[in-house]
Amino acid sequence: MDRKTLESAATANAYLRGLLSVPIALLLFVAALGNASVGPFRHSWVFLVVVAVLAGAYLLINRYYNDTFGRVTPSARQQSRLIVATLASVVIMIGVSTLLRSRAPWSLDLPVNSIAVAFALVLLVTFIAGGGVRLHHVAILGALAIAGLLPVWHGSDPGNIGLVMAGVAILVIGILDHILLVRTLGPLVTEDSNAGA
Repeated sequence: MDRKTLESAATANAYLRGLLSVPIALLLFVAALGNASVGPFRHSWVFLVVVAVLAGAYLLINRYYNDTFGRVTPSARQQSRLIVATLASVVIMIGVSTLLRSRAPWSLDLPVNSIAVAFALVLLVTFIAGGGVRLHHVAILGALAIAGLLPVWHGSDPGNIGLVMAGVAILVIGILDHILLVRTLGPLVTEDSNAGA
């Protein structure tokens, strides 16, 4: 494989470190449990301990990816696009949540799950900005947005269910991204790994 093809493949697959989504999804599940005051999760300190454990898991998974697949540094252009996407994501999350379902006088106060819709939009914007949007991203995030827009979310705020739905979407996307990464690039072959052969 020539250098340009290898660089192109590495850049296109730099964001497919899907197992990193597992701690993020678990964090959303724990946040939903904490918001609903379920069992020990009603205590703030439990949430903080879980965040610390999940942060450690995230770092270990990241190390696994670095050791197994190597590292790719996104270009300055990609990094700039991701910064803009991150800022846009904050605006989208707050704006969509407030506009669709809040008690503000100018809110539409629709019977939708604004958290699910906002997460779907935020993740889609992030994937597009990162240059790594795939068909399964669009399908899963589209399903999340459609489920959130169904006019069945009457009564109390469905934010916790939206967090769980977003967590499931992130988890499924992450697993599919990891499988795609393994199929596309395969593990990094080093001199140490060939020594035992």
